[in-house]
Amino acid sequence: MTETSAAVPEPVMVGGGALTVDDVVAVARHGARVSLDPDAVAEVRRTREIVRGLAGDTRPHYGVSTGFGALATRHIPVDLRHRLQRSLIRSHAAGSGPEVEREVVRALMLLRVATLATGRTGIREETLRAYAGMLDAGITPVVHEYGSLGCSGDLAPLSHCALALMGEGDVHDAAGERMPAAAALAAAGLTPVELEEKEGLALVNGTDGMLGMLCLALHDLRGLLVVADVAAAMSVEGLLGTDDVFAADLQALRPQPGQATSAHNIRTVLADSPIRASHRSEECTRVQDAYSLRCAPVVAGAARDTVDHAARVAGWELASAVDNPIVTLDGRVESNGNFHGAPVAYVLDFLAIVAADVASMSERRTDRFLDVARSNGLPPFLADDPGVDSGHMIAQYTQAAIVSELKRLAAPASVDSIPSSAMQEDHVSMGWSAARKLRRSVDGLSRVLAVEVLTAARGLQLRAPLAPAPATAAVVAALVEAGASQPGPDRFLAPEIEVAHRLVTDGTVRRVVEAVIGPLA
Repeated sequence: MTETSAAVPEPVMVGGGALTVDDVVAVARHGARVSLDPDAVAEVRRTREIVRGLAGDTRPHYGVSTGFGALATRHIPVDLRHRLQRSLIRSHAAGSGPEVEREVVRALMLLRVATLATGRTGIREETLRAYAGMLDAGITPVVHEYGSLGCSGDLAPLSHCALALMGEGDVHDAAGERMPAAAALAAAGLTPVELEEKEGLALVNGTDGMLGMLCLALHDLRGLLVVADVAAAMSVEGLLGTDDVFAADLQALRPQPGQATSAHNIRTVLADSPIRASHRSEECTRVQDAYSLRCAPVVAGAARDTVDHAARVAGWELASAVDNPIVTLDGRVESNGNFHGAPVAYVLDFLAIVAADVASMSERRTDRFLDVARSNGLPPFLADDPGVDSGHMIAQYTQAAIVSELKRLAAPASVDSIPSSAMQEDHVSMGWSAARKLRRSVDGLSRVLAVEVLTAARGLQLRAPLAPAPATAAVVAALVEAGASQPGPDRFLAPEIEVAHRLVTDGTVRRVVEAVIGPLA
């Protein structure tokens, strides 16, 4: 979900405390620069000296004087230890498949910089500054869809980024042109890094890819859940449903916080609706609405609460220093298992379930508009001349196809561990895979909601001369102004769906509603 903004984002401070989801979005999506906290840089220098002190040690230290994974039993002579780090990056940059989106690569790069800036990895200051410089220059390494098992970090994706830092492999420059990394670094005035002890491992051992995608998804889902409330309100209104069930005292009997928020949003959007007032009488014989209308705040509210849980997990992970081995605060260099992606993988899977279910309810509301037996007086399929015209019949097919796909994407990736590295890494999180499918789920949800908004707007227009609520009328007007949702004979519908999708994802639907009634939560 991309929100447009003319303002240049403020630089994001790295190392002065945990990053936020908004920080990640600012750098990944909007090109904000990064600045390094001076105290963090001082700590990087201090812990580098600890690692430097191990460089000539004859005792084995993982990642400094040993091989990696199942090869950790091999002792590496001093004269081969720089080659060890280069070989790690070259061999682990083994991704395959389509390129990953620019914003995802920038997110994982930022999060790796954040871990390096904690001082817990033993990296050199020069390497940290070079990595941050590559990010600020808009250099985006080519990272591929496949290669991460989400344990020992997102190894292949991070290795492709580290490879670019070494001046090898391919990247896209700030203008999007693909070129050799060495050429892009030179054009940006950056010098390729020659890795020293432990630095290769420090550059690739983290959950940064899956966490970056989690942060982007959290940002987008929060916006889409507000749109889901707006869409539900439009559908309740257009289908002559009741808003009595959204009363605060009824919602308080089940004190789920997200449910209360969603119900409040729907009530507020429906305020002062002439359509609703037209059937608020004893002549209305309907006792209660279908679940997709009546229970809308329950489902969207539960989704909100799940997003809040995922945001807490993301916050903990954003405050983490993920590497192995790690330099502790008291100067020990210790192996650990903090690179395992399970905490992030689980919530990524939870959110895919959320996206599927919110979309499923949205599709059911759309379908009610199109069925003359359930639409309370609207023409079949909202068609101008039913039979000659098909109206929004196939728009619902599009929704149904997406919802079916979302249900398949809701199958968890995190239960599908597969062993690797000669059984040394015998349980993995598959968090990267969970994140990749969640991105498709979020996109699918935005498209399903767009069709509901478009269909509900047509339904509201067909209730004329009765007028909709001021807030829902603002959405209808925005669609009309953008070239969609004009009643009449059938037209090429795909472009109108794309217009609605753009207004959902760029924040317009929310903005025009809030301009009338104030902020929604």
